[in-house]
Amino acid sequence: MKDMNWYAEQEARIPKGGTRTRFAPSPTGYMHVGNLRTALYTWLIARNKGGKFILRIEDTDQERYVDGAVEVIYRTLAECGLDHDEGPDVGGPVGPYIQTERRGLYKEYADLLIEKGCAYRCFCEKSDAEGEGFEKAADPCRSLSRVESDERAASGEAYVIRQKIPEGGTTTFHDEIFGDITVENSTLDDQVLIKRDGLPTYNFANVIDDHLMGITHVVRGSEYLSSAPKYDLLYRSFGWDVPAYVHCSPVMRDAHNKMSKRHGDPSYEDLIAQGYLTDAVVNYVALLGWSPGGEREIFSLPELAEVFEIKGISKSPAIFDVEKLKYFNSEYIRAMSPEDFAAAAEPFIRQAVKKPDIDPAAIAALLQQRTEVLSDIPEKLDFFDELPDYDTSLYVHKKSKTDEAGSLEMLNRMLPVFEAIEDWSDESILGAMTDMAAQCECKNAKVMWPVRIAVAGKAVTPGGAVEICRILGKDETLRRIRIGAEKLSK
Repeated sequence: MKDMNWYAEQEARIPKGGTRTRFAPSPTGYMHVGNLRTALYTWLIARNKGGKFILRIEDTDQERYVDGAVEVIYRTLAECGLDHDEGPDVGGPVGPYIQTERRGLYKEYADLLIEKGCAYRCFCEKSDAEGEGFEKAADPCRSLSRVESDERAASGEAYVIRQKIPEGGTTTFHDEIFGDITVENSTLDDQVLIKRDGLPTYNFANVIDDHLMGITHVVRGSEYLSSAPKYDLLYRSFGWDVPAYVHCSPVMRDAHNKMSKRHGDPSYEDLIAQGYLTDAVVNYVALLGWSPGGEREIFSLPELAEVFEIKGISKSPAIFDVEKLKYFNSEYIRAMSPEDFAAAAEPFIRQAVKKPDIDPAAIAALLQQRTEVLSDIPEKLDFFDELPDYDTSLYVHKKSKTDEAGSLEMLNRMLPVFEAIEDWSDESILGAMTDMAAQCECKNAKVMWPVRIAVAGKAVTPGGAVEICRILGKDETLRRIRIGAEKLSK
């Protein structure tokens, strides 16, 4: 154990004043929706109060460490606009904040707890001593004298350090969402603080780090409510102020099941790969368990920071509704500039349209008002590269009073008209078809429907006959109309 001056020096470095929050993920895999919501709420609390948002990587569970997971965390936060004020790639007064790089720190505070009588060394077999739910009454080490404990440790005998929970009485803690909660101390186990390898457990390291980093608000999932009384006892043992707890209820797939990667539920990166926009995802995730009041739903990130209040967080679990997310996504797509939408849509357009002479921006202009999710785009465009083999029954259209014989006649009439067009543009193509309708004394649809089927080979398309003909170009349009006439003449 260090002398008391060392502990005083640590206290002197703690940032004072203002709201300070932290997002403290474990690098054990992908960034799921619940992780993103925790990060978002944590960021919003800090930004709403003009405070600091801290990033801390809690990597003490080395057995579950996943290569690349830290990069996923950084990338997700950056893409979502959740900038942090201190952390591994920014630095700060006591950064970078990676727990394995601070391992000596935790042992010193565990030793201080032993000195205070609030923790003890446990020399029991590893399989027994490090298991969950290890009973206080079953641990003979709890009653060891300090002299015997010190001697066994000095001899090199392996041990863990456990929190010494009071055997009687109760512990009451306050949560900003759930209010005051009281538990019987007899129901709390003597949790491990320091493992045999010298690394702290999550439950200990986060308390030490939160205090030394001056964290004022701790946002985490409601599954940690059961651990909160043990955290409170640790704070009290050290004589430290307890931060405000904000335990958020889970994000559910349905009324009975939490979201889970094992069950095919998407991570943040999955949603982006599926064609959802980051801003739409962030907006929707913010409303998964939080309400700003009123009926407004669409908020930019700065607008969310302006209106976010902890009291708007619900106790009830939130259900992830993909149809609702699609609605948000479609709203964001429609609000994009044509240039931004074309840039976002181009990779998806190119999945289906590989001909270099077809401009993806021209196709994007047809799609923006008709697209909910970007990944829906390729299946709408399969006819641009190759005319599909279609049935001539598509030419039958009751609304325009078009049948196969009439369609054949109209395609044969339009061929020479299209051939004569020199300026292949929307105006000239449309003018040619409306002039033909006037000449035949019929509705425009009676001309446009057969042309649309001939050039697309399908009834449902982004854009109508005019736009499709213009994008395909004059030569390809004429080729497809000839194919259509040949099909109808058989």
